[in-house]
Amino acid sequence: MTSRQQERRAVITGLGVVAPNGVGADAFWKATRQGVSVLDRISREGCADLPLRVAGQVRDFDPQAVIDSRYLVQTDRFTHYAMAAADQAVADAGFLADPEHPYAVGVVTAAGSGGGEFGQGELQQLWGKGPQFVGPYQSIAWFYAASTGQVSIRGGYKGPCAVVASDEAGGLDAIAHAARSVAHGTDAVVVGAAEAPLAPYSMVCQLGYPELSLSDRPDRAYLPFSPDAAGFAPAEGGAMLLLEDEATARRRGAAVRAYVAGHGATFTGASRWAESREGLAAAIRIALDRARISPEEVDVVFADALGIPAADRAEALALADALGPYAERVPVTAPKSGTGRAYCGAPPLDTVAAVLAMEDGVLPPTPNVTEVAHDLALVTGRARPAELHTALVLSRGLMGSNSALVLRRGDLD
Repeated sequence: MTSRQQERRAVITGLGVVAPNGVGADAFWKATRQGVSVLDRISREGCADLPLRVAGQVRDFDPQAVIDSRYLVQTDRFTHYAMAAADQAVADAGFLADPEHPYAVGVVTAAGSGGGEFGQGELQQLWGKGPQFVGPYQSIAWFYAASTGQVSIRGGYKGPCAVVASDEAGGLDAIAHAARSVAHGTDAVVVGAAEAPLAPYSMVCQLGYPELSLSDRPDRAYLPFSPDAAGFAPAEGGAMLLLEDEATARRRGAAVRAYVAGHGATFTGASRWAESREGLAAAIRIALDRARISPEEVDVVFADALGIPAADRAEALALADALGPYAERVPVTAPKSGTGRAYCGAPPLDTVAAVLAMEDGVLPPTPNVTEVAHDLALVTGRARPAELHTALVLSRGLMGSNSALVLRRGDLD
């Protein structure tokens, strides 16, 4: 790596959100800081008789209002969310790509379930009417790379583009990948993830996860770190961010909202939650080391919060291992308990929440959780003010990936 590359720092300048508790970063943050829970019975067509009853569903989103019809017919709901959130992030940053330099901007997304709803529709056409009724877009709309492709096509972004397939933790790994692209010379990267796992086909696939909550009570379906934890409620939606080279962003007068300071990733195997303790702790140590900060400098942790006792215990112990005695004092929060766990879309949503928490000096609460079963300073009840300079965002995947991301407040050197 050259000295010039070492000097390039990735900063977050734009935020875009399509989430169960709000469309747009402002609406999302208002509901998040108020601790609003929007978990509810699933109302999507064809889902009423399935064992999975409660989830976080995006209800206030009209793709036709924000996406051209020629793109809508080619794409699944998960890509609609990603395209809309990407547009928001670029607009939030006040960013205009230079058509003379299309290779200066890249796109990175993460994906887990892909376009299940689109695929299901095409299979129904195949079974019900015959192969001549299956459209050509079936070959691409379901694909986990569809969101990266469509965002890059619509924006004219021809720089480094990628899809991260590292399980749910890919939502954080994608941000780290984008930051590395910036460090190596790319001026800007649109990055994030969105999921749409609430179609019947996708939901049936999820029923194989033993960590899934089958509760029919929205207020009890997802209670991470609680004595009553019994799995997670899934969700759709996600977030996209604009990462830029700091010097380039400042030259154009953009506001630096946060620094991507450090990242660590490990792998410990599917559903081996006791072993995830060691892997997650290692990821945290790597992230802190790369950020060049000590455990005492972490002001808030946005937890993975899987919601099953073994995984919650492993996460609490991983924090104790990585942060030492300070782990008992650092505030920990899991806003996703009020929206559901959006698979790869969950970590970017937590990243957006962390950026906004540092900007506003507010610790958002963990909705629905009133009693804590682990040695954590979990933020429950209401949001509370706090001086926040550094946030640690954590994610683990059901297949065994562990990821940790350190963010620093944008007005810090």
